[in-house]
Amino acid sequence: MTDIKATAAAIAPFCAGGGLITDCSMAEQTSFRCGGRAAIFAVPSSEKGLASMTAFLSENRVPFMFMGNGSNLLFTDAGYEGVVIKAGPDTMGDIRVDGDTITAGAGASLSRISKTAAAEGLTGLEFASGIPGSLGGAVFMNAGAYGGEMKQVLVSVRSMDLIGNIIERKAEDLGLSYRKSIFQENGEFILGAVIRLERGDRDTIEAKMRDLAAQRTAKQPLSFPSAGSFFKRPEGYFAGKLIEDCGLKGLRVGGAQVSSLHAGFVINCGGASATDVIDLMKVVQETVLDRFGVMLEPEVRIIGSY
Repeated sequence: MTDIKATAAAIAPFCAGGGLITDCSMAEQTSFRCGGRAAIFAVPSSEKGLASMTAFLSENRVPFMFMGNGSNLLFTDAGYEGVVIKAGPDTMGDIRVDGDTITAGAGASLSRISKTAAAEGLTGLEFASGIPGSLGGAVFMNAGAYGGEMKQVLVSVRSMDLIGNIIERKAEDLGLSYRKSIFQENGEFILGAVIRLERGDRDTIEAKMRDLAAQRTAKQPLSFPSAGSFFKRPEGYFAGKLIEDCGLKGLRVGGAQVSSLHAGFVINCGGASATDVIDLMKVVQETVLDRFGVMLEPEVRIIGSY
């Protein structure tokens, strides 16, 4: 990007108040708390603002990318020489309940949507109550936990293409599979989604959410920055068990560590760089491949070459 100041000035009118940062530390915008800087970080003020922003960037050939809550992203230390566009909870985080359906914006957090569902006596989204991401990111990755995934509850998704057209697709047209959706290929910005749940008992729903929260606290290293489960589950195996069986629990490279509590997590145990995380990832991949013949794929989206 040749002129950061000019680009920032051009897209600033399309951003929410305070929603544009130049030379932005992406460590501050992601749950790993490490990584490089983005030339510009922007939070559009509305869908109209988003359309205007992406049209300008496309016409002027300025590279840009979309992100959700940053809970499944790692920017390399080299950073991103373009515009990172985020669906903010204030401008794209509305939640509306109508009978057994919930319509929510991409910027709404899964935890907030889950709590809203519980308060309305709607069951089926308990699995998502502890996933630290936004609805947009959850759709993008077909996020899941404890036997549930977004594919099970989605009815439809609204998105915007790179020239501002709004598209609504039914769930069956989203190419949803394990940690995959068509949005990983088509480059569209997820605007929001409709979720269908079932009527249930509020006390039972809330009790299940508390039980899942207790399991997470006991089994996951929640006191350290991370991006959740680092690797995808290989068919027929569990990534964490493969890593543990290789004796890699607690292995550390710089400030990055394979969690001693749950081997499926890579954590920032203090001052980690993105390079530390990536180097540790490579050691784990090579060791598991040598021992078991299984190549682990990162579930975390790594932005930048490595």
